[in-house]
Amino acid sequence: MKSIEELIQGHLRTLEAYTPGVQPTGKGWIKLNTNELPFSPPDSVQQAIQEELGLLARYPNPRSEQLREVLADFHGFKLNQVIVGNGSDDLLNLLARSFGGAGRKTLETFPSYSLYPVITAIAGGTIHSIEFNENFELPIEALLSAGADLLFLTCPNAPTGIRFPQSDLNRLASEHEGILVIDEAYAEFSGESAMKLVHQHENVVITRTFSKAYGLAGLRVGYAIASAAVISVLDRVRDSYNVNRLSQAGAVAAVKSRGFYDACILEICETRERVRETLAELGWKIYPSKANFLFGAPVNSSGAGGPEIASSLFKHLEDHRILVRYFPKHPLTASYLRISIGSNSEMDQFLEEVRTWTRSA
Repeated sequence: MKSIEELIQGHLRTLEAYTPGVQPTGKGWIKLNTNELPFSPPDSVQQAIQEELGLLARYPNPRSEQLREVLADFHGFKLNQVIVGNGSDDLLNLLARSFGGAGRKTLETFPSYSLYPVITAIAGGTIHSIEFNENFELPIEALLSAGADLLFLTCPNAPTGIRFPQSDLNRLASEHEGILVIDEAYAEFSGESAMKLVHQHENVVITRTFSKAYGLAGLRVGYAIASAAVISVLDRVRDSYNVNRLSQAGAVAAVKSRGFYDACILEICETRERVRETLAELGWKIYPSKANFLFGAPVNSSGAGGPEIASSLFKHLEDHRILVRYFPKHPLTASYLRISIGSNSEMDQFLEEVRTWTRSA
């Protein structure tokens, strides 16, 4: 018998899997590392999920029909312009399989969502990266001249939280000849969206998630808005029952409970600005975030920054059971930490540990 290494497809032999943020076990941790909402879902969502428990012996609706209808109505699109997935990652994967892969050019900005290279490689392709400058301005000329078949763009950007000007997005949509995927995982925290571009351009896809602003990361639900032609392709390649019964019910109830979530979003944005101002007063370089996280370069008591300083604070926080994200492998990110915005009390504890570290660093 051949070895497993011989049997695996050649393009998968060197594949490195996506590494998600740490999910700690045990109590007492403050999780500021995966951009989750720190609030429990409303009673309406919990009740909707509870009502489905007696039906678990039956398959869910294969197309998530009711959720598609609710989302189409909420955003002002036709039903055939909406698709639902097992998290937006599922839909990003379908896009890579449908429009990327071997012999196709897939493009991303860097740094960005580190899943894009993984799903591109799984589809048999190689991703091409256009690096940002230190101001993280959108490199439009480079993106357009690359001539990609498929372009992934996170807006607001991760890990910085920067939202690109609408004029830049308009130009990309108008002049890019391939599929343009605008990943709006954090759009609700920005108060803006590029969704109207779908009405104007057949090649634009907007992806959204219920894991961030809706606080349903444990249910794994996402969706995409695009032209009917693109949605038809994705429906052909998706799994038959790609979203479970509980997730569909919870997501439908969440969209219908938007008033609750609007209040949560407002509180997160107010907390974000309070924390940003405090860190700036401590001498941090902080990018203007339009997401539910901050990307900042810490400094020690002498005002010095850099990768060693960022690593030192990251370890100090972890030792005190506070988790943030650190991306040390690239010069653009090695001096920074990404901090999810938690509850006010969680952020107060975070800031207290930052002050403690600063006094001794």
